[in-house]
Amino acid sequence: MTYASPHRLTPEEEGGPEVDVIVVGAGNAAACAALAAREAGAGKVLMLEAAPEAEAGGNSTYTAGAMRVTYEGIDDLRELVPDVPDDLVAVTDFGSYGADAFFDDMFRMTQFRTDPELVEILVRQSLPTLRWMREQGVRFQLSFGRQAYKVDGRFRFWGGLACEVWGGGPGLVEMLHAACARRGIEIRYATPATDLLRDDAGVCGVMVATPEGRKAIRAGSVVLACGGFESNAEMRARYLGPDWDLAKVRGTRFNMGDGIRMALEAGAMPHGHWSGAHAVGWDRDAPAYGDLAVGDNYQKHSYPFGIMVNANGERFVDEGADFRNYTYAKYGREVLRQPGMFAWQVFDAKVLPMLRDEYRIREVTKVTANTLEELAGKLEGVDPARFLQTVRAYNAAVQTSVPFNPAIRDGRGTEGLALPKSNWANTLDQAPFEAYAITCGVTFTFGGVKVSDRGEVMDRAGAAIPGLYSAGEMVGGIFYHNYPGGTGLTSGAVFGKLAGKNAGRHALSLQTA
Repeated sequence: MTYASPHRLTPEEEGGPEVDVIVVGAGNAAACAALAAREAGAGKVLMLEAAPEAEAGGNSTYTAGAMRVTYEGIDDLRELVPDVPDDLVAVTDFGSYGADAFFDDMFRMTQFRTDPELVEILVRQSLPTLRWMREQGVRFQLSFGRQAYKVDGRFRFWGGLACEVWGGGPGLVEMLHAACARRGIEIRYATPATDLLRDDAGVCGVMVATPEGRKAIRAGSVVLACGGFESNAEMRARYLGPDWDLAKVRGTRFNMGDGIRMALEAGAMPHGHWSGAHAVGWDRDAPAYGDLAVGDNYQKHSYPFGIMVNANGERFVDEGADFRNYTYAKYGREVLRQPGMFAWQVFDAKVLPMLRDEYRIREVTKVTANTLEELAGKLEGVDPARFLQTVRAYNAAVQTSVPFNPAIRDGRGTEGLALPKSNWANTLDQAPFEAYAITCGVTFTFGGVKVSDRGEVMDRAGAAIPGLYSAGEMVGGIFYHNYPGGTGLTSGAVFGKLAGKNAGRHALSLQTA
């Protein structure tokens, strides 16, 4: 099989590899790949980061740090977080989140389209990979702040998430980069890869852009772990559809789809949901790309406890259809579809203490009122009369006889509405009232390239492209339509470790051939 590539080595560029493994990217998936390649015996591993050091780490730096992982109880969690005090354990219901539950969530969220081979790896390797990350120096903590509610004197975890990285996304990148430094892995910042190199044996390095011009770096194998195309407005419009070029980007400005382009030019098979993306409710006045000073706090994810209305003053989704973990990544798309591509989230005094921390930051688009009529006049861009009609109809429909319990799907819904609210329905009748303006924020795109169970990039005939591996957002076929919260970092780590290990072994095999 002959593999197309935009750049074949010139006589001046030919020669032996300068490094064993090149990893393109410097986020979670890339760092895990680099560490695994080094662990597999690769003597020299080089990471190439398009961003300057101050913005390094891709989307990983912008995450809150939640990682979905299987566990059967506190003993499994203590392998990741060994210092949980006994008195806290005594008043906490950790429950369990076994492999079957993880599989069920993945198939349910993706409408049964997730790649069975890849999801098997993701689920089965989630806990072993997080154990391995801990061995590399990554610290974890239990997600009491965002994933546990105190009900009747006991904390109860909900939504399949119990573990997060200490320090969130910035902490994760810092710890992984420190681990790379300890193992002699070089990271070159502001050094974007532009093309793959190939010879008759397969992929053998990359071209990079430097201030001095383009340069070839030869390697035994290459791992592409440099994100999807979510930062690229042209590609969003091309693949996701009209108006997606106008969406905000939650994370890095450097995920322009170059890794995907390079892989496709090398003959890779496109795979996955190319018109799909992880997209959330994001502050309407947030900047075009993520701001590291604010991080993930432009998100607004307490909507299950209130209602969301569009410019017509009407609700447009079932805010209580499921736990936030299972709806937030698809509701951004629904906001984008509304007139003006915005919505307002509305809450009353009963639930204000329950709103997540991101509602309390300084950089927030918020209005407050002492009456619903006053609030209606403050919701910029919203039909006030229709908004009041919507709230009155909603209040009359709430099943107030059903107890409210935020830690379970409580069945406290509405009756008689064309668009129901299935859980956590609370009347809007106690001042003060607060409302928050949101738009669509794109996290990452679902389309990518097909990889094997060894992390190899597959060509259009179904064969592995020698020397080319991929991980992270570039791997297609895992997510379709929706996404269980916390799965992205886990997927990046699992497939990063897998790709890096096999890229290292491939590079070593060339030395002994």
